Amino acid sequence: MSEQVLTYYLYLAAFLFSAGTYVVLTKRSAIFVLIGVELMLNAANVVLAAFSQFDPQLKGQVVAIFAVVLTVCEVSIALAILLNIYRKSRVSNLDELNQIGNT
Repeated sequence: MSEQVLTYYLYLAAFLFSAGTYVVLTKRSAIFVLIGVELMLNAANVVLAAFSQFDPQLKGQVVAIFAVVLTVCEVSIALAILLNIYRKSRVSNLDELNQIGNT
């Protein structure tokens, strides 16, 4: 892989990470915050896979696959927690959920 192609992957990862950060900081819904975190984790996976092209043993791709597995576990646990919170309080907005916890 040439350095110019690597640059494109790094730009893509920077865009994904920026978009994920924007979503996490601006959205109030718990689902959208979870989507933003996923975008940031995918950006890290893109960087790992891009840099692993320069490694003959492809350790970066193995780490990226392991990170994807951990991400799937994290999403399933987070969705289960969010569904239980929604069943009890009927609120998915994080600001309202914070107010419910204080009362």
